[in-house]
Amino acid sequence: MSYLVLDIETIGKKYEDFDETSIATFKKWAGRDAESDEQIEKGLENIKKGLPLSPFLGEIVAIGMLDDKNKGAVYFRRDGSHPDATGSSDFEESGIHYWSGTEKEILERFWEVARNYFVFVTFNGRCFDAPYLLIRSAIWGIKPSRNLMPNRYVSMQKYGPQHIDLSDQFTFYGAIRRTGLHFAAKAFGVKSPKDGDITGEEVPKAFEDGKYEEIARYCFEDVITTKKLFETWGKLLNFETNFTI
Repeated sequence: MSYLVLDIETIGKKYEDFDETSIATFKKWAGRDAESDEQIEKGLENIKKGLPLSPFLGEIVAIGMLDDKNKGAVYFRRDGSHPDATGSSDFEESGIHYWSGTEKEILERFWEVARNYFVFVTFNGRCFDAPYLLIRSAIWGIKPSRNLMPNRYVSMQKYGPQHIDLSDQFTFYGAIRRTGLHFAAKAFGVKSPKDGDITGEEVPKAFEDGKYEEIARYCFEDVITTKKLFETWGKLLNFETNFTI
């Protein structure tokens, strides 16, 4: 059965672009339990760092995909006005298609690809990638071609698209403590994307610095790692689906 492995990278919206009510709310959150102006500022910085985690406060800057036949693509954003912007808008590298556009455009392209698949694979995608893609698409007036948030339990996903979240699978739906992609990769002897030049936490700064291609490549490294872990899971720990890898 064909499947599509996916991963996204996100940034927070520019703080100064939020309306007065939102900024006042952020400051209120930052001031909770703070005993000095310095602590309030620190709290505000932590809030800014957390903006990329919410589809209501952040934006998608890269969507990476790779299927069972190793056909892949990364759709990513570029800010052409940045003086240090790197990379072209459309190119191929090691058989992977890289294409840049606005957030709306890369979401539209993603859903065009997604409609061709029935099984989707992520790492922690039910808690992040999938809802982020759905919400950001709806905000842009785009109707998703697939429901990436079916029943959490794969064995119960009988009548629609399947979403196999490896974070759920490797922890047996929370029976053991969750771990991140880096530690799962290291445990199974797979190269971790965090061994590269950029990590997920550094994506907002990298985008600000115009490192768009670097973000796109990092996103695809996440996808490769997830696919390798999926292959291991499929061969050794797949008790819920009837397809082989």
